[in-house]
Amino acid sequence: MKKCIDSLLVGGEDVEIIIVDDGSKDNTAAIADEYAAAYPDIIKVVHQENGGHGEAVNAGLRNATGIYYKVVDSDDWLDEDGLHKVIEVLKSFVEDKKRVDLMICNYVYEHVEDQTSKVIRYTNVMPQDKIFGWNQVGRFRVDQNLLMHTMIYRTRILKEAGLELPKHTFYVDNLFAYIPLPYVRSLYYMNVDLYRYYIGRSDQSVNEQVMIGRIDQQILVNKLMFDAYSLPDDVFNRRLAQYMMSYLAMICLVTSIMLTISGTEENKQKRKELWKYFKDSDYGMYARLRRGLRGCVSNPPGIISSSLMRKAYHLAQKVYKFN
Repeated sequence: MKKCIDSLLVGGEDVEIIIVDDGSKDNTAAIADEYAAAYPDIIKVVHQENGGHGEAVNAGLRNATGIYYKVVDSDDWLDEDGLHKVIEVLKSFVEDKKRVDLMICNYVYEHVEDQTSKVIRYTNVMPQDKIFGWNQVGRFRVDQNLLMHTMIYRTRILKEAGLELPKHTFYVDNLFAYIPLPYVRSLYYMNVDLYRYYIGRSDQSVNEQVMIGRIDQQILVNKLMFDAYSLPDDVFNRRLAQYMMSYLAMICLVTSIMLTISGTEENKQKRKELWKYFKDSDYGMYARLRRGLRGCVSNPPGIISSSLMRKAYHLAQKVYKFN
């Protein structure tokens, strides 16, 4: 946590740091208050009863007065040089009265186990260092979705979208990276390795066994994403609608894989019920999701055995190093 906060303080008075103590049982509250006392013009602390990751993001947004809003988890950090560069560009938007709804930067997987790094860039997808719209966005690879780590929203966009993440639920970062997108009209991409994502701990939310243990929360997030929009009809831009459908398909595929490789009859039934929910709610979207990821992977996975699916999933893990 200290490493995270220190990495943000390099922004000086150009940044507003909101530390949310979400009912922590450790010394988070004391550390937060110490920083607020040392940097009263920069740091604001919110103490609240435990509401989970989503409610922490909600609390930050409710208290945000800055023009732009970025979420940084307490075990991650931002690159110092990258932050300086990003702040200067964001300040130029304000000074020149240029509207940019979403700033996108690279993020870096920092792997605990083997001490390696993997950078996720978007140089093949978006123009660099210029304001652009969705029609200028190309095709994303399966490892290039716009995650919370990459995104700096204009604060007003999140409020216009009415973003309110569910309490006591993990995986809400998928909602954060999905729900506001139809409100975004202008984007800007900087080829800067800004966000450092610490990954590989056994207790992390993206650990396979942890994901299976929290499968009901994944299912809830899948349903909330599915219900948010009827694609493509509810989205103003065809390319954006295509991207959102691809992202939704990926999230639903991961949930289906977890339900399958868990090996329990209960979870197999939950998978059937999830896809029945999709079918009954919006048959057109259901049919597009069934076509899967760009037509190359069935969604949900069909008659593949759980052991074969687990091998395929672990192979993808090694190739893309996503957890």
